[in-house]
Amino acid sequence: MNIIRVKDVEQSAEKALEIYQNAVQHGAKVLGLATGSTPIPLYQKLATSQIDFFELVSINLDEYLGLDGEDEQSYRYFMTKHLFQYKPFKHSYVPDGKSEDHEAAIKAYDRIIAEHPIDLQLLGIGRNGHIGFNEPGTPFDSTTHIVNLTQSTVAANARFFEKESDVPTQAISMGIASVMSAKKILLIATGESKAEAVAATINGPITEDVPASILQKHSDVTIIIDEAAASKL
Repeated sequence: MNIIRVKDVEQSAEKALEIYQNAVQHGAKVLGLATGSTPIPLYQKLATSQIDFFELVSINLDEYLGLDGEDEQSYRYFMTKHLFQYKPFKHSYVPDGKSEDHEAAIKAYDRIIAEHPIDLQLLGIGRNGHIGFNEPGTPFDSTTHIVNLTQSTVAANARFFEKESDVPTQAISMGIASVMSAKKILLIATGESKAEAVAATINGPITEDVPASILQKHSDVTIIIDEAAASKL
């Protein structure tokens, strides 16, 4: 693991931007993207950068089950709001949260990932160590699947909704094996609330109880952490 410590959120976004610039300059064609509050500062910098994504493909980690791409709380809408409207890709894939046939949607997303090997996968990390929506206990060999979100994850995401009861309790998520198939992985963690998860990911045992701990086995992982997120290392 390549651990990069920075002072704050602003510096974390600047360092992540450098990694994206380098990846594209060296021929990256497929970018795995994440949602949530953590990547927003990076997306703001990408949106105003000179990087051209027009010939690239993006593949998102996950989507809430039951929400279509026009819903303001969907991750498709999130990506359009924060990045796609400024930097369109040749094609942008997000799991189909409205599919009536979940099994078909899962198989379709696995095919997309197989046909477009990810060059650089962006990750955040949950307070419980989840990556994507792969909650503790998710098998390391999992591919795209339907996830029952833990109460802690629902509570953490409630800030984006009018009330907690509006937060979907299921999602369709790229699996841990899918994440690990990326050639390069970039995880960003900021804030004291992520400190325990960061410490367990970097220094703890590799265990399905901390999904992100599997990153210790990847050959090319960069973790950017600010002072607060690094406080328990």
